[in-house]
Amino acid sequence: MLGQYLIAFREVLEATLIVSIVLAYLTRTDRGNLSRFIWLGVVSASVTSVILGLSIWLVYGLLSKPVQALFEGVAALIAVAVLSSMIFWMATKGRDLRADVERRVEAIATRRAALGLASFAFIAVFREGLETVLFLTPFLVTDTIGTAAGLSLGILTSLAFAYAVFRVGMKIDIRRFFYFTSILLILLAGGLAGYGMHELVEYTGSASWGRLGQTAYDLNIPSDSPLHHKGIVGSIFVVIFGYTIKAEWARVIVHLLYLAVALPSVAWVYKRK
Repeated sequence: MLGQYLIAFREVLEATLIVSIVLAYLTRTDRGNLSRFIWLGVVSASVTSVILGLSIWLVYGLLSKPVQALFEGVAALIAVAVLSSMIFWMATKGRDLRADVERRVEAIATRRAALGLASFAFIAVFREGLETVLFLTPFLVTDTIGTAAGLSLGILTSLAFAYAVFRVGMKIDIRRFFYFTSILLILLAGGLAGYGMHELVEYTGSASWGRLGQTAYDLNIPSDSPLHHKGIVGSIFVVIFGYTIKAEWARVIVHLLYLAVALPSVAWVYKRK
């Protein structure tokens, strides 16, 4: 549930911050009457995201076991790609997020384009909703209850955090906050990348991968041990570090290669900015 919570918290927080900036700006510039168009975009995007998530979940249930493995593998790798792009986008835009959003809203509002404001809010929220659906799909198909719980808790706490931020006038260092959460998300994405490769190896058969499909390590930890990847302690390591008691070389290499590239890259971007 920890990984699901972290993803939901981060994504909903980004959408909430953007919407809050827009609403605050419209109120500050005596355009509060246009707020209803922002809410129209927010509600439409939220409903669309929920429908998309439920559709993916229902389609997965209709697939055969082998195809489910393929689905999970592809979904995990797509989620990693989108998650990575989101992390680096926030790294480059985080400091200027407020000014950038207000500049765009001013351009739309001066034309009094109601459709433009609704579309801006829809895109801002649906983008985060789409990313959340993609990120949580691999978790949803394997841990439906935990994913639902993490999603609900993430939404509630992100809304509370965003409210607190704006109550104190955005004096909190959002950029520093996003930096540390980005590191956690990269660790999570690394494990997800390795998991995606594991599912693809299972779908095609380890023999077709040659050396890469062979076992890299096997810890021989019993399933009733708390250190098993489904145990109390192991399940936490699974989310944060992509831990598993047994892995093939393809999984290990992709996992470590992703971390070796992503961790120093995001640190460099934040330091440079």
